[in-house]
Amino acid sequence: MALRINFINPFGTTAYDALIHETLSFYASEGTELVITHLDACPADMDYFYPKHFVELALLDAIKSAEEQGFDAVISGCCYDPGVMVARELVDIPVIGPFEASLNLLSYYGRTAVIVTDHIKAGSQMKDNVKLYGASDRVLGLDVINWYVRDMVNDTAAVARDVVEVTARSIKATEAEAVILNCTIIAASYQKYLMEGGAPAPFPILNPNLMALTMAESMARLRQKGAAQISRLGYYGQPPDAHFRAVTEGTRAAWTAARPTLLKSFK
Repeated sequence: MALRINFINPFGTTAYDALIHETLSFYASEGTELVITHLDACPADMDYFYPKHFVELALLDAIKSAEEQGFDAVISGCCYDPGVMVARELVDIPVIGPFEASLNLLSYYGRTAVIVTDHIKAGSQMKDNVKLYGASDRVLGLDVINWYVRDMVNDTAAVARDVVEVTARSIKATEAEAVILNCTIIAASYQKYLMEGGAPAPFPILNPNLMALTMAESMARLRQKGAAQISRLGYYGQPPDAHFRAVTEGTRAAWTAARPTLLKSFK
């Protein structure tokens, strides 16, 4: 059966769409339509947490819209896994976070990993997510390449060179068995390097974009066949009555009403 997967770049800019398409579409299974989109009416950067929360508002609406448009699964395309937990309350289709997917698939590559991400600020969030996902015993350390995503797209080759250097250093320092590249744009830059003939590392490097696509396709196919259901009994529970459903509907209506003004603010 055909699948439609929406990879949403959670940034208010088109800057990253082409790189993700170039380095991810090749790996989609036959019969999968992978659609790369981005956000609007929100900041273009979310390296810092205040704008990140604003981005998540736009992202949640985009995820709901993706379900309404008939997509079979959505990938929140950043390793902060922004909006993922909340979106699973909002929609019934699978919502995939690249970091969570990487941790879930790690054991197929190695028992332990070291995280390599963009900068220290991002690393702080990643450490929190490691605990949230119950992976503290498998993640042995964290390192950074000291880049911001807005700069990475302008020199993906330099990003890849830094990945090669930092991952080798991190493996040696931690004795981890694998690396998780914990930034979708770092991962895309390194994947581009590999696709252009660059030598692969002598240890597994998990690309969170590929991990997310793999998980999205798997969960979407199971759901198509009636074999995947998200629990509504606790954390992902939905509003049980008319009052709380109205609150949810009113919240989305308020976002819709605010969008024209936000579009002017975030050009």
